[in-house]
Parts: sequence; C-alpha cells; structure tokens
Amino acid sequence: MSDAVAPCLPNWVPEDIVRYLMHTECGVSIRQLAKQADCHPSTVLRQIRRLEEWRDDFLIDGAFRALATEVSGENATGAAGDFFAGDGELARNKERLLTVLAQPKAVLIVGAGFEKGAVLRGDADDQERDQISVEMSLAQILAVEGAIAGGGTGQILKYRITPEGRLALAKLAADREQLARVRSEGVSQSAIGAVLGLAQMQAARRAEQDAAGAGPRRARYGVQETPLQILSRFTNRDGDPFLTPEMVSAGERLREDYELAQIGVHLNREADQFREPGTAPEMGGQEMSRRALERVNKAMMALGPGLSDIAMRCCCHLEGLEAAEKDLGWSARSGKVVLRIALEQLQAHYGKQPTVLRMIG
Repeated sequence: MSDAVAPCLPNWVPEDIVRYLMHTECGVSIRQLAKQADCHPSTVLRQIRRLEEWRDDFLIDGAFRALATEVSGENATGAAGDFFAGDGELARNKERLLTVLAQPKAVLIVGAGFEKGAVLRGDADDQERDQISVEMSLAQILAVEGAIAGGGTGQILKYRITPEGRLALAKLAADREQLARVRSEGVSQSAIGAVLGLAQMQAARRAEQDAAGAGPRRARYGVQETPLQILSRFTNRDGDPFLTPEMVSAGERLREDYELAQIGVHLNREADQFREPGTAPEMGGQEMSRRALERVNKAMMALGPGLSDIAMRCCCHLEGLEAAEKDLGWSARSGKVVLRIALEQLQAHYGKQPTVLRMIG
C-alpha cells in the first residue's frame, strides 16, 4: 500500500477497501494497485465493483465516506468514535454490542441524520422495551465486517446480527479469555509449554486409550494430507482458494519447526541416558532444537491469544477443525475462518524476517 495512505487508516480496514479508496479518492490506477498487491488487475477490478455494490448499504456507505475524508486529506467529519480506537478498546466495544444483538428479538435502529443508533430489545408492543444507545461509527465498522446486516429504503433502517457476527462474537470472547490466561501465566511460558508439552499430552492420551481398552492410535503424522492441505482445496464464492499457497507454506513451516524442536528434546533425553558421567553433551542437535523452539515461541507471540491456539492445534498437532472447535468451545464451522486469519498473521510474521532466517534448522 502507499505510504501516504496506510498510516491514515485504522487497523481494522481491510486491504481491499484500502485499494478501493486509493483508486476512488487518490486516483491510483487499477494496474498500479494490482502491482503493489502482487495480483492480476482483474482481481482488483472485481474487488472495486463488489465494494461499489456494498455502498447501497446505509452503514457501509457512511463508513466509506468517513474513511474517504481521511484518504483525501479533507477530514471534514473528523471520523471519530470507534474508527480510530485502539485494537483492545475496539474489540471490547464490538463484543459488548454483539452480545446485546445476539439476544432474541434484538435489533439495531439507525437512520439518516441520526448521530447515534439504538438497540431495541424485546417485543415491539412491549412498553418496557429496553433501548441502548450505539455510536454510529461502531455500527458502521460491524456492517463493513459483515457482522450485522439489514437496511431498507425508508428513513428508519433495521440491522440484525448475522452468522458471521455470531462467529466474530465467539472469537472475541475466546480472545479475551485467552488473553486473561496468558497475562496470568506469561506469554513466553505459555508458548514454550505448549511446544514442550506435546510428549506428555500424547502419553496421557495413550494412557486413556489403554484404560478404555482401545487399540493403539495411528500417528497423525502418517496421514496423507494435513488439515491445511485439505482446506487448501476449498474455494470461496469468487472461486479463489480459501487458503493461498503462501498461507499453507506458513503453516507447514510452523509445523516443521515444532517437530524439529520436539525431535531435539527427545534425542537429548535419550542421549542423557547413555552419556558417561562427566561427559559434555553434543551441542549440534541441541542448538538446532533450541533455535527451532525460539522460532515457534516467536510465532506464537506474533499470533497472540486465540489465534495461537488454533494454529498450534491444526498446524502442529494436526488436529481436525471439528475437534479443535469442540475443545475451544467455538461454534461449528468457525474454526476454518479463525485458522485462515491465523495463517495470514503467520505469513506476515515470516515475511518480515530476513531471508536467511526463513530456512528451517
């Protein structure tokens, strides 16, 4: 993205909307935008046409207008409220509003000329119907993200939470709970513990199977396809791959580092049993394992709470999405969306590293 535009926009604005605003407000050509995004111009053109159709929505059009003033430098409305709130504050505000909208019969009311919206809860004929004031900027953000939908053609428009909004609410709640755990335990300790605890976890699972009389479980590393490889065959509504090859490579790299760290720990323990007293250990494999462990630890910290859980389970432990969703308490079919976000962050994390550090081992 252009250096002149990116700093002006809040973190929640997707890249396709940034490109749209650069084209419509700054006059940047589609070909130049495609070159910057490393994609075909037709891809950018489809995005621009799709976003033009989005502007039929009252809230989305309001969000685009506010962002356009920032891109063009006019800043006529001063895009206030939640548009430029910190990530933590914005997440808390979104979770509070989505929690209310997730209740039965809750509806968000907005209209042209209104400074704020309102959430109504209860039946329409209920004289004691609750009413909660909502910042228009927060409602616009949720509409852009697809968390709420509705609209209409009259002066008063009604919006309700969407399935994507319920998924976003579940992720926000999971992130908040995970952040609380990480803060109490320490990020580094949590990440390292997740890596080094695989052997103990596998041993516990084998013990449970033995106690239940089940046969030995086939190692997941022997399967022909990983969860990422299966997901990479899926496509979205536009026919584009659900996971790009770069995302899959980032997930596979995390798994390779994870396995390398585990192998090093295992070999060092085995060597300690046969090493003569007073003999110094060989540092070659130990150093390689330590570096791999550091890379995994840094990747987990880059992902943060919530995203690191799904990445560790699906990329490293090779758990299926259904099992991961159940263990994490997420709604059905939410795991693949959160995993895609985690892989995007993981790809960005690896992309920032020097080329020499992108090599395994």
